[in-house]
Amino acid sequence: MARLADIRLSMLDLVAVREGGTVADAIAIATRTAQHAEQLGFTRYWLAEHHNMSGIASSATAVLVGHIAGATKRIRVGSGGVMLPNHAPLVVAEAFGTLASIYPGRIDLGLGRAPGTDGLTMRALRRDRVETEDDFPRDVAELQAFLGPVQPGQRVVAMPGQGTNVPIWLLGSSLFSARLAAQRGLPFAFASHFAPRMLLQALEIYRAEFQPSATLAKPYAAIGVPLIAAPTDDEAEYLASSTYQRVLGILTGRRGQLPPPRENYVASLAPHERQGIGDFLAAAVIGGPDAVRSGLQRLADLTEADEFILVSDVFDPALRLRSLDIAAVAMREGAAAVPA
Repeated sequence: MARLADIRLSMLDLVAVREGGTVADAIAIATRTAQHAEQLGFTRYWLAEHHNMSGIASSATAVLVGHIAGATKRIRVGSGGVMLPNHAPLVVAEAFGTLASIYPGRIDLGLGRAPGTDGLTMRALRRDRVETEDDFPRDVAELQAFLGPVQPGQRVVAMPGQGTNVPIWLLGSSLFSARLAAQRGLPFAFASHFAPRMLLQALEIYRAEFQPSATLAKPYAAIGVPLIAAPTDDEAEYLASSTYQRVLGILTGRRGQLPPPRENYVASLAPHERQGIGDFLAAAVIGGPDAVRSGLQRLADLTEADEFILVSDVFDPALRLRSLDIAAVAMREGAAAVPA
C-alpha cells in the first residue's frame, strides 16, 4: 500500500468566474485560496492558461503567477500550464525569468502543447501555421536553452531569464508529453482532472522510458485530482453539482461561468450525460472525510504518484477552503493509518 505521507499535495486553479461574480472577485478568491493552501503546507499553486472562456480568468497566466507569488511567502507558484505553441519561447523565458528573479526558488514553469482554446482564438493569438509533431519538442529545447547558462557564441540572450534555470514541467493528457518528459528527464504532470483515460498508460511509459538528467535523477509524476470534500457524503455530492454542471457544459460546447450547486442535479440528467460526466471525472475524489481518505489512498495505490494536484471547483469560496482542509487532514490521517 502506498503511503499518503510520501505524497505531496498541491493545487491547480483555473480562477473560475462564478455566476453573479466578476473577474476581480475570481482573482481575489484565488489569492485567498493560495494563502490558505500555503498555511496547509501545500507544495505548489498552479494556474492554467485558457482563452476566450467566460468562466475562466487565468488567460494572462504569468501575470497571475506574479500576483499569487506576491501574496504568499513560501509556496511554489507556477503555470499548469503555459500553452507553449501560443508563445515564442524567448518571451516565455523572459516572463518566467523575471518572475524567478523577483521570487527566487518559488517559480515553476509547466508547459502544455494544446492551444487552450478554439480555432478562431488560436488565429487571434497569431497561431496561423499548422503545428507539427516536431514543433513542441523543439520549442521546449529552445526554452530550456534560454533559461540555462549562456553558451559561447550565443547571440540571443533571454534577459531576464538566462541562467535562472526555472524548473520546467511537461503537462499532458496523452502519451506524447509522457514520452518527451521521459526523454528530457523532466517532471511530468498528467491532466487526469479532465482526461483520465490514459493516466496509467502515460505514467507507465514515463517511468519506463525515463532518462536521468541534470534536472532530475529519477521520475517524478504528479496527477490532477478533482476534489470536492465536505463533512458528509451527501453535502459533498450536492456541492459537486457545480462541477457536474461545468463539465456537462464543456462536453456540450456550452461553456459558462461556474454555477451554484443544485439539489438532485444528477437525477435530472439523461443516462448518456451521467456517463459523460463520470468519464470526465473518473479520477475525482468526492465525499466526506472517510470517502476522501479512501479515495486518495486508492489513487495513491493505483498510480504511485509523487504528488496530487487538486482541482476544487466549489461555488462557495469558504466551502472550497473547507474542502482543502478536509483533504489535508485525510492525507495526514491516511499516512498515520499505514505502518511504516
